[in-house]
Amino acid sequence: MKTPCFDTVIISDLHLGSEVSRARAAMEALRRVCFRRLILLGDIFCDLNFRRLKKEHWQFLSYIRKLSNPKRNVEVVWVEGNHDHGLSEIMSHLVGVRVYQEYEWEYGGARHLAIHGHQFDRLALSSSLASELFTSFYLLLQKLDSRNQRLVRLIDRLDTAWLRNSNKVARGAIAHARDRGAQRVFCGHTHEAMHLRDDDVEYWNTGCWTRPEATLISVGGEGVQIHACDERFDDCYPGEERGEVIAEAAELVGAPGLWRDAGD
Repeated sequence: MKTPCFDTVIISDLHLGSEVSRARAAMEALRRVCFRRLILLGDIFCDLNFRRLKKEHWQFLSYIRKLSNPKRNVEVVWVEGNHDHGLSEIMSHLVGVRVYQEYEWEYGGARHLAIHGHQFDRLALSSSLASELFTSFYLLLQKLDSRNQRLVRLIDRLDTAWLRNSNKVARGAIAHARDRGAQRVFCGHTHEAMHLRDDDVEYWNTGCWTRPEATLISVGGEGVQIHACDERFDDCYPGEERGEVIAEAAELVGAPGLWRDAGD
């Protein structure tokens, strides 16, 4: 079977460090396709507490480090989200990836714009303390919830419907893209994959990787497509010990603050 090839692949809202992050599934999905550009569209981390990172979370970051090696001829772009705010300097050294507030590129005669989307969410902007408290409560609930995380995922859906407001984010992103002269705009943040058109501007949301119905977006010769994750890639490590996580991190890190590049 021929490997699908695209100009750009976009993934967001992986929330590394949370119990519901599907890091291994995301890595396997990316390995199944080829691309010349990968955009990590924000909220790749749940927060800046790296002690919460599991073995598969470190493996995902190591994979990104390998992709950013110039020998791969893959451009890796990190667009900052509200959960990984402040990571610019850290990530540029840790995984060799430049971090942007928003990113533009040209493809197929059209201007494309990638921005996380929290900039158009008034609640996220106006109440950072409330957002931090909710995140702390949400992470604690993930520890207490059952292995299936049914309650956690229900709360995530309610949060999407009531607080993040997909339609408001979409309208704000479309207006911003129009001001910037972009024909296509891509966001994350809302955890809801969607596609809208408003006259001369198309809006796409990448969805998230904290739910069973995880999605990513491709831009290529066939246009823009939303791809659903293959459920066979289950990334649960229920028996993982903290010592294993520390060992995994130590193995991947070469010099302080830098990943060691291991050949595939």
